[in-house]
Amino acid sequence: MEKSETLEELYKRKFDGAAFRWMPDNLRNDIGHFNIFRLEPLVGDKAKPVPYKRRDYYKIMLVIGNSQVHYADKVVAVQKQALSFSNPHIPYRWEHLDQIRSGFYCIFNQQFFSQYGNLNQYEVFQPNGNHLFELTDEQVAQVTRIYERMFDEITSDYIHKYDMLRNLVFELLHFALKMQPTSTFDKQPINASQRISALFLELLERQFPLDDTHQQVAFRSASDFATQLNVHVNHLNRAVKEITQKTTSQLVAERVLQESKMLLKRSTWGVSNIAYALGFTEVTHFNNFFKKHTQLSPLKVRNG
Repeated sequence: MEKSETLEELYKRKFDGAAFRWMPDNLRNDIGHFNIFRLEPLVGDKAKPVPYKRRDYYKIMLVIGNSQVHYADKVVAVQKQALSFSNPHIPYRWEHLDQIRSGFYCIFNQQFFSQYGNLNQYEVFQPNGNHLFELTDEQVAQVTRIYERMFDEITSDYIHKYDMLRNLVFELLHFALKMQPTSTFDKQPINASQRISALFLELLERQFPLDDTHQQVAFRSASDFATQLNVHVNHLNRAVKEITQKTTSQLVAERVLQESKMLLKRSTWGVSNIAYALGFTEVTHFNNFFKKHTQLSPLKVRNG
């Protein structure tokens, strides 16, 4: 599996290898980082696909043009223009089918929000969330104004400009969240079940992505998670079912299946290595699990 692209590598790629000439001081000092760029028009030979890989930073992009985004197990089409959200956990590849006329993107790392909450609690940054939002012309104008304000702030001398930039990132985030139907989770008052379910989902997601064959998921069963969260397994199962309408086992299986598809398609690991990393004691158990959920063998998916 390829390692995630770092912010340093992004700057090196963007500025033709002259990374250190363009590297912001706050990135060299390994503190919270934020930056914003205009998306240059990509036409003809320049409209090449972005390599499929993980990045170790977050990115929110407004892209105007016909495109496709390739994830591990799906391809999402952009008909005209869209707002996209990417994070360090989810690899992707962006393919420009026609031409990119214009756009913007901002990049930042978790340290930039270290005292302002966990970005992964928002659906647009979660594995099963919606990461791409097709926009109307009116919505593009609204989003463009937010990016233009980012440019104004980052070039200003205002001492608290990075607070303003965080607020503008949240404006983009909530602009997208308002576009999708309110989830059951949002409708529920904050209660014990909601807190337990959120902790379970966070603990589940924290085990991924798997970047090394020596890694292995630590928690696979409901009892594993219950022990770690210090609650009775029946209490955990009831809470998760109440909030998500799915069982604990279903959610674990879905996340393990998602990671297994990604590893089969995008890594050079052997099936036995993948099975071990995902917590299966025998390759046959992994094969049976995979066939049960996809009706295909792991090798069929890898070679397909």
